[in-house]
Amino acid sequence: MAMDVIDYEIFGDDMQYVEIELDPGEAAIGEAGAMMMMEDGIEMDTTFGDGSQSPQQEGLFGKLLGAGKRLITGESLFTTIFHNEGKGKLRVAFAAPHPGQIIPIDLSKMDGEFICQKDAFLCAARGVSLGIAFQRKIGTALFGGEGFIMQRLQGDGMAFVHSGGTLAERTLAPGELLRVDTGCVVGFQPSVNFDIEYVGKLKSAIFGGEGLFFSTLKGPGKVWIQSMPISRLAGRIIAYAPQAGGNTRGEGSILGGLGDFIDGDGL
Repeated sequence: MAMDVIDYEIFGDDMQYVEIELDPGEAAIGEAGAMMMMEDGIEMDTTFGDGSQSPQQEGLFGKLLGAGKRLITGESLFTTIFHNEGKGKLRVAFAAPHPGQIIPIDLSKMDGEFICQKDAFLCAARGVSLGIAFQRKIGTALFGGEGFIMQRLQGDGMAFVHSGGTLAERTLAPGELLRVDTGCVVGFQPSVNFDIEYVGKLKSAIFGGEGLFFSTLKGPGKVWIQSMPISRLAGRIIAYAPQAGGNTRGEGSILGGLGDFIDGDGL
């Protein structure tokens, strides 16, 4: 199926959203719950699978295959399609789920493929296929922060993925190696070799606070790194939330405890 050619604009700095402009008959697919707003004349449908093809083209087997891929990657079985049924250009906006940056990916400039974390996908032009990318090496599967299964975006249209915190984009030369904290990898071109590596020193592994393994990315190709994975952010929030068994470690004075008692946090 031919990709819909869409125009877009990204708004915001740390809490971003992307606004996609659709010509009459064009459509965009979005992750469940990602839609922020849409203009009158845009119709919303929910489809079983990844929504990369029209219902007439994919058939029952295509629907089951697309839904199965999404189920394996931990996503919803359903995808939402937003299509312009009006007579002029209309806009639909998709919001990032947490603080960070939205990355526009032109798949036509990526040899038609991009691999990302399974929860990084936000939205795309209709026709982009959402698949799975298995890690071939057992070590990467067991110990890599991204796990055994990652998401594969295929096609020649625009796709948008989301990162946490500040984004770093690097272009690796052939053979160039970059070590990254597990979980900080957002995505990379398929030409990049993704693996894991033991930190090497037992003392560093136990007391360094960085874990037992690094993710390694070996060029050639582009890679995108996030400074604050949502899992790390959630862990820090829990660590400081007394209701969840955490500690108010930043408020160690007696006045801090008295303040908690007065405003009810210590009860």
